[in-house]
Amino acid sequence: MSEKLNIFDLNKPNIRILHYTWFAFFMTFVVWLGLGPLMPFIKETLGLTDQQAKVLLILNVAMTIPARIVVGMLVDKLGPRIMYTAILVLGGLISIAFSWSSSYEQLAIMRFLSGFIGAGFVVGIRMISEWFPARQTGLAQGIYGGWGNFGSAGAAMTLPFIAVSMGGSDGWRYAITLASSAAIIYGLVYYFIVSNTPKGSTYFKPKKSGAMEVTSAGDLVLYILMNIPLYLALGVLAWKLSPENMGMIDLVTTYLIYVSLAAVYIIQIWKIWHVNSHILKKPVPDMHRYQFKQVAILDWAYLVTFGTELAVVSMLAMFYVSWFEMAKVTAALLAGIYPFINLVARPGGGWISDKIGRKLTLIIVFAGITASFLVLGLVDKSWPVWLVVGATIIGGIFSKAGSGAVYAMVPLVQRRMTGQIAGMVGAFGNVGAVIFLTVNSLVDYDQFFLFIGIVAGLVFALILFFLEEPKGHMIETLPDGTVQMIEVS
Repeated sequence: MSEKLNIFDLNKPNIRILHYTWFAFFMTFVVWLGLGPLMPFIKETLGLTDQQAKVLLILNVAMTIPARIVVGMLVDKLGPRIMYTAILVLGGLISIAFSWSSSYEQLAIMRFLSGFIGAGFVVGIRMISEWFPARQTGLAQGIYGGWGNFGSAGAAMTLPFIAVSMGGSDGWRYAITLASSAAIIYGLVYYFIVSNTPKGSTYFKPKKSGAMEVTSAGDLVLYILMNIPLYLALGVLAWKLSPENMGMIDLVTTYLIYVSLAAVYIIQIWKIWHVNSHILKKPVPDMHRYQFKQVAILDWAYLVTFGTELAVVSMLAMFYVSWFEMAKVTAALLAGIYPFINLVARPGGGWISDKIGRKLTLIIVFAGITASFLVLGLVDKSWPVWLVVGATIIGGIFSKAGSGAVYAMVPLVQRRMTGQIAGMVGAFGNVGAVIFLTVNSLVDYDQFFLFIGIVAGLVFALILFFLEEPKGHMIETLPDGTVQMIEVS
């Protein structure tokens, strides 16, 4: 019988690591997503236009897509201890520089650079996977992700209050500086209070760096193809800033970005080939193989779950106001339920995965996401407000539980590459947000919900027919050649 996970038993080192690490994630989200609730202050103080404010919000998430890939590689190589410290300290310093910028150009550059702090999430996935066995990893990862995600709500509840309390036109600058300074201090503390693995355990590292290792020719092709959406999402962001849309960059700059993205993708293909070409000459032994399709399906699953979460929370208040003439404060409060759902729903998705299985949990939550958003796709302005609010909350519960279920499985695919896998899956979550928010800007709200429901239904089919439940053990090789079996079920 498996030992019950007691998150209040601070005498156990792994429980302390869990709490230290979710709070590190919490601090990254306070610094990263604190921009939203402070934007009214920044806009008023600096006299920004609506377009300028929107561009800052877009730039805030742009860097996070490639950063999660890069950080995933680095955490597998360097370890989560040093990576979380580096992200919190460097991210905090850049955020402070942003808060004291004097021109819009400086604001834009600093906000673009600070987007990488959103990649801190990936670091903790590897840390938690090292400290918790497979039978507990779902709940542990869910607590880490759900409670850490609450940093966005923490920023919304505290930073505007600090800005007002400080008074004057520089109140928002002091609020960001205080939050960023706290992140820097905690980053330094984190380095001294954690270790990458329990005493006596081995921290497995990839044999090569620069790209994920795959173990078959078919997986090599799939890996190359699965990188395309990451670059397309960045291309969509450039398109939104182009003269065709917001007009914040000129046509030459737009095409230069497109060409640069294509060039980087070609370089990425070369890196993938460099790391994996040997498998075409000498096949990987069966005992060391894993199926990259598992990673690809989790990528698409997180695109739906976390992408939906970011997109819906961004438009929900405006939806309530526009379609149902709800008071702005009331709409904001109802939309604000979303961050609170994370506290329970995401850990719940991980806990259920531990109890009934990873695949079955994903099937259940995706059935719920699909049904909820297809129902919302039928909504019109004659519907009772309570029914619409209830449906959106139910959809939010399923999507957040789905995020917990996805990351309950991520650490069980291939231990030495957990950071890279978590980074790629996390990046797809941001891709989903870009896709859904772009659709939201082009269609009515009911069609937006319908689109999410259709995409969720397609991913539901992928999970149902192609995802495989982790079973038995994964095999890793120690530096001295000794083979170690790691339980995954």
